[in-house]
Amino acid sequence: MAESLNEWFTVNVLVHERALMRFLARGWPNSSEVDDLRHEVYVRVYEAAKKSRPVSPRGLLFSTARHLMVDRIRRGRVVSIEFQEDLDALNVLIDELSPDRVLSARQDLWHLGRAFRGLPEKCREIMWMLKIEELTHREIAERLNLTVRAVEKRVAEGILFLQDAYLRQARFRELPLRRTFERDEPDHG
Repeated sequence: MAESLNEWFTVNVLVHERALMRFLARGWPNSSEVDDLRHEVYVRVYEAAKKSRPVSPRGLLFSTARHLMVDRIRRGRVVSIEFQEDLDALNVLIDELSPDRVLSARQDLWHLGRAFRGLPEKCREIMWMLKIEELTHREIAERLNLTVRAVEKRVAEGILFLQDAYLRQARFRELPLRRTFERDEPDHG
């Protein structure tokens, strides 16, 4: 049976209320407006979910909160220098990515996908359910007929494997630059 929008909202969005309130309180200078901001964020997320349920409800919640704060600031006529520094710290005004950053992100994603495919089959399946399907350890254990402890162990192994693969790739990318630099230095010996 399909989950109603209200049930979905309660299970996937309202569970992050404390974190959202901390985020809004940290990012908004007028504490008396934080409850109103929270309410407006919830309305926007609920309306968006009516059209299509997001893959990452938490991500949608916090990006909506960031965008709402930016919208309110842009509508205001005067923005204090102090508040502008706070927004810079939230990285909310960065809309464009340089071609170098786009290329680097694509390369990182390609290497991550390659490392992901290198995971043992059961570990890869568990990591997929955890990170993409956003299932809990208990839900994964039930689906795969494993213990929660076995799922936790495979998640830890998967994270270590992916981290190690990423760090190996990062070191590999640095090596040619060092070798080129060292070769170009004049020999003073």
